[in-house]
Amino acid sequence: MAKMEINRFFKGSRAMPDPVKYWASWVLLAVAKSTLLDALSGRLGSKTRQTGEVLINGRKQQLAYGTSAYVMQEDILTWTLTVQEAVYYSAQLQLPNSMPKVEKKERAERTIREMGLQDSVNTRIGGWGSKGLSGGQKRRVSICMEMLTRPKLLFLDEPTSGLDSAASYYIMSRIVKLAQQDGMTVIASIHQPSSEVFDLFHNLCLLSLGRTVYFGSRLEANQDIELGIQEKKPAEEAIHVLVESYKSSNACKQIQREVAEICQRDRGVIGKKRSQASFFTQCLVLTERSFLNMYRDPGYYWLRLVIYIALGLGLGSVFYDVGPAYGSIHARGSMLMFVASFLTIMAIGGFPSFVEDMKVFERERLNGHYGAGAFVVGNTLSSVPYLLLISLIPSAIIYYLVGLHRGAERFIYFTLVLFVCMALVESLMMIVASLVPNFLMGLIAGAGIQGLMMLSGGFFRMPNDLPKVFWKYPLYYIAFHKYAYQGLYKNEFEGLSFDNMNQFEGPHTIHGDEILRDTLQVEMGYSKWVDLAILFGMVVLYRLLFLGMIKMVEKAKPVLRDLLNFSRRPTERTTVNPYSA
Repeated sequence: MAKMEINRFFKGSRAMPDPVKYWASWVLLAVAKSTLLDALSGRLGSKTRQTGEVLINGRKQQLAYGTSAYVMQEDILTWTLTVQEAVYYSAQLQLPNSMPKVEKKERAERTIREMGLQDSVNTRIGGWGSKGLSGGQKRRVSICMEMLTRPKLLFLDEPTSGLDSAASYYIMSRIVKLAQQDGMTVIASIHQPSSEVFDLFHNLCLLSLGRTVYFGSRLEANQDIELGIQEKKPAEEAIHVLVESYKSSNACKQIQREVAEICQRDRGVIGKKRSQASFFTQCLVLTERSFLNMYRDPGYYWLRLVIYIALGLGLGSVFYDVGPAYGSIHARGSMLMFVASFLTIMAIGGFPSFVEDMKVFERERLNGHYGAGAFVVGNTLSSVPYLLLISLIPSAIIYYLVGLHRGAERFIYFTLVLFVCMALVESLMMIVASLVPNFLMGLIAGAGIQGLMMLSGGFFRMPNDLPKVFWKYPLYYIAFHKYAYQGLYKNEFEGLSFDNMNQFEGPHTIHGDEILRDTLQVEMGYSKWVDLAILFGMVVLYRLLFLGMIKMVEKAKPVLRDLLNFSRRPTERTTVNPYSA
């Protein structure tokens, strides 16, 4: 991490009686980028070494939930939602249960109006080739979602990045109005602002190569910088002259005096931690939002449903009415293997949606909207109706076209196995998405894991023929395909008899139990319902692993980032308040 020298002191209005002293005070952080804002907002990784003092109103204190907000540079939004839906769902997640839903809706609508989005409330955000909001409108939606709690301190990371001058000025002027209205301090990092946007700021912190070139009033910045250097010099030398000039300037001395003065006063805490929605409410809201997102995503929902129906018709026509002949034994086994393996592996097609969900979760988690537990529960519950639908329709097509073992109980079991296998594949892909946030790499990794599990599931090589090392122990018992195959085999062959007319010796009929025991090498010591229970247990286990991976990645990311930075730089340090002892 680059060395940074910046004083965490931002001057408020002197006319404001409130002890917080954060009244519409704008500070421009030039060439600061995300790391500086992370340091100021307390979002640096726990493994990052930070020296100096972090003072708010002259005292060391944490920024409690609801008193500050952070708008990231990238607009990470659920693209299938409308503006009104996105902001209202965010309000339900952030605002406390004690606030009635009517008030939450009014807060969301008022915030939308304040950011000038009232004409786009029913417009979908858009993305993935779907036309929606413009870049400036998306930025305003991002700001809306963080303004719902009416924070005292708002951090903006490159709020005008990627926007034209008109959109940039519109956004910043709206924020100025809100800051004056709500008594809010805004701290923004910005790159090459237009003169109109620059004039909106009150104070300026100008950095170069992590060193403070100027910190003070925007109006005095040009004069001070011009006095610091009056002839053409190489860039590094010019920066050094500017830094030294500022250190010896009256502006720097005045800032140091004001810092010391504030530190001697007792201005109180910036605000107590505000309550937010309960865990149960967050789970319900996330379930509803996730289900709506799935339903509106043509690639995740409707296209996959069409593909599953087409595969069901394909299986039904290839294995149409297999009958009770001896040759149908192999046909039934092959068809059941295809259902449990290749039909369920299609669930990896939802991986791009999982990656987008993870990005939205990461942003909202960092801003304190909800935790990993609520996200996992909401995502799990929202997928149940969809998985049931895409399991039921292909199951009905396959079961009756092929002519499998008749009976309502057997059909329900067949459908449940297909449902739970799809849930397992989706759970596995969510674990991969938490580790590999890249579409191509994630799809390759997921398909590779599925391929290894299929090889050891007990169809391509019988269980007794599998190599003991790795393939039998432990992969055969870890792979869900083992329990899916054996459950479907038991469901199909128990109680059936097949013509054995092609055999010159032995009985004229062969019973299903013999096929299960001798041909397919199925473990007969327990019923098919135990296999199904194991599969459901594996779904729970995979979801818990997903939750654990999220928490582990949260702690591991700063470590990995520090290791990468360490390999690039001999020293790493973030210095806050260089004027302190």
